[in-house]
Amino acid sequence: MARSIKDEVAIIGMGCTRFGERWDMGLEDLAIESVYEAYEDAGVGPDDIQGCWLATASAPLIGVGGTIAANALKFNNIPIIRNENWCASGHIALLEACMAVASGVYDIVLALGVEKLKDTGYPGLGTGRGMSPVLEARRTSPGSFGMIATRYFEQQGLSIEEGKALIGKIAVKNHDNGALAPRAHFHNKITLEQAVKAPIIAWPLGLFDCCGNSDGSACAIITTRELAKKFRPDPIYLKGFGIAMDAMLPHTRPNFDWIKFNSLMTSSKKAYDMAGIRNPREELSVAEVHDCFTITELAIYENFGFSRWGNAREDIDSGFFTRDGGLPVNIDGGLKCFGHPVGASGLRMTYEIYKQLQQKVDNPQRQVKNPRLGLSHTFGGPPQLSAVAVFGNEVG
Repeated sequence: MARSIKDEVAIIGMGCTRFGERWDMGLEDLAIESVYEAYEDAGVGPDDIQGCWLATASAPLIGVGGTIAANALKFNNIPIIRNENWCASGHIALLEACMAVASGVYDIVLALGVEKLKDTGYPGLGTGRGMSPVLEARRTSPGSFGMIATRYFEQQGLSIEEGKALIGKIAVKNHDNGALAPRAHFHNKITLEQAVKAPIIAWPLGLFDCCGNSDGSACAIITTRELAKKFRPDPIYLKGFGIAMDAMLPHTRPNFDWIKFNSLMTSSKKAYDMAGIRNPREELSVAEVHDCFTITELAIYENFGFSRWGNAREDIDSGFFTRDGGLPVNIDGGLKCFGHPVGASGLRMTYEIYKQLQQKVDNPQRQVKNPRLGLSHTFGGPPQLSAVAVFGNEVG
């Protein structure tokens, strides 16, 4: 393994807008809102920022490179590095910023994710051809993840009705959590019957199995471990991270089983190894994972070692991943209810972990008791790319 940067960098400030249909806000307005919350949180100003890592997926329609951050935030003569890595864009911007500080090149940097999907007219189903008109002809995101669901149901010996009820419980959980998150896109609690009987989007996934397209922004201010407590008494430290991308998209990979994802298993193992985690199910206090679809969250339970292979059903039925369970997952509603402005999501998920570890969540009903370690994660592409970060509230 490459050199560990465990505890070498810390987050000293974060900001997050309300997610949703933000017709009242432009892309730059959203960036300003989240960044100025982070400034206030960290006790710094724009002149303190030495570099900015920007994540956005739809910006080519209205801007290129780092101009969004430069123009909106009036950054002059500092590096602004933009990345677009599907749904993992925000996480990768965050981790690139952490690596820049850990390298010793910078002392204080900003990671910013911002997206306005509603203005693009993006429908969520995609173009029907993915990234390649040949290899991905007629592929849609719900269609890809629907194949995970049908394969999982078949492998576990579940009827379609039993399978839909199983993933429906994840939808009910996340809607219940999102109803308590003031900045989430959706606040509607649902019943299991509503989830199971909802209109089909891509068989067997129904409306409530799919996350919504949203507008929003989130950001983090990162500094060194040595400087962190000069800014605040409760910085949050990066314990470990992992990024992994499969060499071939799943649809064209020989013998791919649609259950085990190399990028998920590898990225989580890298993060656990750096953080010194041996049993994530027992050691993690809270997790935000990429629930673009309910079946995705279920698959992550098993690929991340939260559940044993084939045992996710037992854990879901027992409430292990609910707010009061052994490992609360997507306690702010996840992508399912908080929304999914692609470039911002990884930072928004980390925002929740940051607040949980500081015990400063905006609704005490969602606060995990005595948290120590939290994980945030995004899964991008057909799916093909996974990024994981583990954070803690103590050094050591």
